[in-house]
This record gives sequence, C-alpha cells and structure tokens, in this order.
Amino acid sequence: MLVRPLSGRKPKITLPKGSVDTQMHMYLPGFPSLPGGPGLPAGDLPTPQQYRELMAWLGIDRVIITQGNAQQTDNGNILACLKEIGPVARGVAAVAPDISESELDVLAEAGVVGLRIMDLPGGAVGLSALEDLDAIAADRGFMLAIQFDGSNIQDHEPRLAKLKSRWVFDHHGKFFCGVTPDSPQVAATRRLIDGGNCWFKFAGVYESSKSGGPDYQDVAAVARMMAAHAPERIVWGTNWPHNLAREQADYPDDAALTETVLGWFADDNARHMALVTNPEALFGLPAWQEEKA
Repeated sequence: MLVRPLSGRKPKITLPKGSVDTQMHMYLPGFPSLPGGPGLPAGDLPTPQQYRELMAWLGIDRVIITQGNAQQTDNGNILACLKEIGPVARGVAAVAPDISESELDVLAEAGVVGLRIMDLPGGAVGLSALEDLDAIAADRGFMLAIQFDGSNIQDHEPRLAKLKSRWVFDHHGKFFCGVTPDSPQVAATRRLIDGGNCWFKFAGVYESSKSGGPDYQDVAAVARMMAAHAPERIVWGTNWPHNLAREQADYPDDAALTETVLGWFADDNARHMALVTNPEALFGLPAWQEEKA
C-alpha cells in the first residue's frame, strides 16, 4: 500500500515565514468520489491532520486547498477541510456556471477565494465555462485557477487575454508537447503574464516533464526563465498528496522536490515573493504580519 512520508530531513532551502502552499488537496471521510472524476487517492486518505504534519516538516505556514477532481462540483469536502484547518487556509472550488448566489455566499463564508477550471480528463469544469466563471469571479473578487494542456495555449490566448479576474496558469503550464524557453507556447504565456492579471504556478513538475526527475531539466529551463521574467507573478505549490502516484515508487520525496523547485529562483528575495507576497496578491490574503497579529 502507498504510504506518504510526513517527516524526514528538512529541505536544504528554508521556506520564508508566511509561506503559502498554493496547490494541494486534502480529504475527509464521508465524501466519496463521484461519476465523471477519478477515484480517491491511493493509500490512506490524505487528511488535514496528515497535511499539518507536512506543513511542520517543510515549513509551510498557509495553504490554499484546491477542490479535487474526485468530487467534481460537490465542494462539501473542501468546506469541511477549510473548517478543520482554520484561518491559515483558503479554498479554490469547482462550480458550474449556473451556481446560485446563495451557494456562492456559502463558499465565500467558508473561505473560498477562487474557482477552478480543469480542462483535462476527469476535470469537473472545462474551458467552455471560462467566460461565465470569469464573470462570477470578477463580481465576487475571486481568482481563477486554470489548468489545461498548454501545448494549445495559442488557441486560447485571445480568450485568456480578455479575462477580468486575477488568474493563475496551473502546473508549469502542462506543456505536454514539450517546450523550451524559446517555444511559441512560452512566448504566449509571457504575453499573458505581461497583461497584469495572470500568474504562473510552479507545482506538479513531474506531471509534464519529459526529461524526468530528479532535476526535471526541461521544465526547469522554462521555470527559471519565467521566474526571471516576472518574479512578481510566480507562485508555488507542493501538489500534495501527489494524486497521480498509485505506487510507492511513483511517490516523490517532498523535501527533495521542494528544494529542487525552489532552487529555480534566483535568490531568497525571489523565493519570498513567490511563497509569500505573490500568493497574497493572487488569492487576496492578508499580509503575513497582519495574519500573525
């Protein structure tokens, strides 16, 4: 059975105080997987208590809980998890375009600050809902977390460029075709970032890397360029509990993965931006000193 290590040696790169993990999932009993989505993660259910141990191990202070694909647009699980984790957590929900205002009120009151678009197999809401969800997000002050195969980003660039809300391009862009810093898909991503309301997320590198670990040299080259181009637009996430891992051999070393990805930033100042101030801007979080006060 797959076992998720929750302790071990600390990452060689120390996370700054106030660090935000902007990409992860957690689960509580009583919320089964639903038709249309994948099953629940392998092994023991990755619970809020397990994640607290991961936070202590890696040095994470705040977290964005993202609705997993397993439960589609039933956000009951993340609402329960937000309550369990408390004020250091916020959420990104998956909702249909016809969601009611009263349902949005419930989400907002529970700590939801964003809406998810996952235009890949198993995703609950795809790019067909982009403009509708953007209108909801803009009205509510939410952000959008958008994930799709970035190989086709040029096809979607005109629509993405018109978004009114803050949004993040998830998972290193998931350029499944394989890209270099000079690829047209990367140029399109830079143009969107330069538009002023787009962020780029470092998370789940192993899902799209063709060169593979432990260095993920192909994704690393693009990531370093993005971090240098727009350090104020990069955020980071653990992608815990690594839902695609079904066997122990596929499960990453969280400390090693953290230090590898954080090593793609030029210096401590760039890491502080990506882990503290950038997610505050993207997700509308209070400044860390205010959070502590």
